[in-house]
Amino acid sequence: MADDRFDPEAAVLDTYSEAAQRDLGLCCPTPVDPKLMAAIPDEVLERDYGCGDPSSRVKAGETVLDLGAGAGRAVFVASQIVGPQGRVIGVDMNDEMLAVARRATPAFARTVGYENVSFRKGRIQDLKVDLERLDRELAEHPVRSAEDLARLEARLQDLRQRAPMIEDESVDVVLSDCVLNLVRPEEKRLLFSEIHRVLKPGGRAIISDIVSDEDVPYHLQRNPELWTGCISGAMREDLFLAAFEEAGLYGMSVVDRQVEPWRTVQGIEFRSVTVVAYKGKEGACWDRRQAVVYRGPFREVTDDDGHVLRRGVRVAVCEKTFGIYRRAPYREHFDFVEPRVPVAPLDARPFPCGAGMLVRDPRETKGEGYVATTEAGPVCKPGSGCC
Repeated sequence: MADDRFDPEAAVLDTYSEAAQRDLGLCCPTPVDPKLMAAIPDEVLERDYGCGDPSSRVKAGETVLDLGAGAGRAVFVASQIVGPQGRVIGVDMNDEMLAVARRATPAFARTVGYENVSFRKGRIQDLKVDLERLDRELAEHPVRSAEDLARLEARLQDLRQRAPMIEDESVDVVLSDCVLNLVRPEEKRLLFSEIHRVLKPGGRAIISDIVSDEDVPYHLQRNPELWTGCISGAMREDLFLAAFEEAGLYGMSVVDRQVEPWRTVQGIEFRSVTVVAYKGKEGACWDRRQAVVYRGPFREVTDDDGHVLRRGVRVAVCEKTFGIYRRAPYREHFDFVEPRVPVAPLDARPFPCGAGMLVRDPRETKGEGYVATTEAGPVCKPGSGCC
């Protein structure tokens, strides 16, 4: 039943506080490699709520941030993959869930043989404020008047600037497993901007969440049971992907998507998706006479910066885009053409990125005076590897 006085954040806190004490069967947890699960204390596994397995996609040595870490299952899985040279930070605003995760940490560290995880109290849409630090501030300086409130707001602003809980460009990977849908609709834009802020250039977000195939109507958004059950706050699937782009990320790819919906409510389908998105397209565009050839399979595609790429055509790109295409998720789709004589940085000219498709004449890369003639190479025999 809809409730106009409904507070989504309060409902999430209450429900997940209870879920820290007993299994409420929330959402649709995905099986994880049993070898990785074996090292995790049972108390954590009994409080495993999610809809995907984003932690399995991290790499050795990375610094990982898990948003809405809960009891810590994804943190402990990622910890084993990144290894002793990596680090994993879990953020959650629920004291009971954080208590479960922190109780489990020493036993987990003894099992794996190293310590590389930590848990912090915060709201995932405001990763600059450490809520435990705020709790201490409020205990020392309670808010009893409008003047006290003004001082607190000034103090929070100061903390955000001088001592953010998660610093700018400090993590390689941001994970989240079925938590973004629990954030109020009006704060989701801030949430995605925070993901972008904390990622290092070249970093990536790996997000599993519940999405809908239609807009969720108002009366369902005000239903406490459906909200805490990961339904009411679900974003429409296309808007979910668009939110990454709006925040400045690029290369969004749906790497996992439930074919059959997890739930259907009043004809609206809700299913789990896992999206990988990248950071690093910021910066100036300089022309160093580089080109790429799109291999297909599509006749023509447009990337997130407006470059039009036609199959088999030598397309001019700036140095930044050239570097982006040489990384995941693009590199397998392109051949890369460097100029025969490298262009020095001081000789590079501004490049008009976003201008559609600009064809690079072969003479731009070979040089106008290039007249070399070569002999035919040896004929390759099958399996010889000479071609």
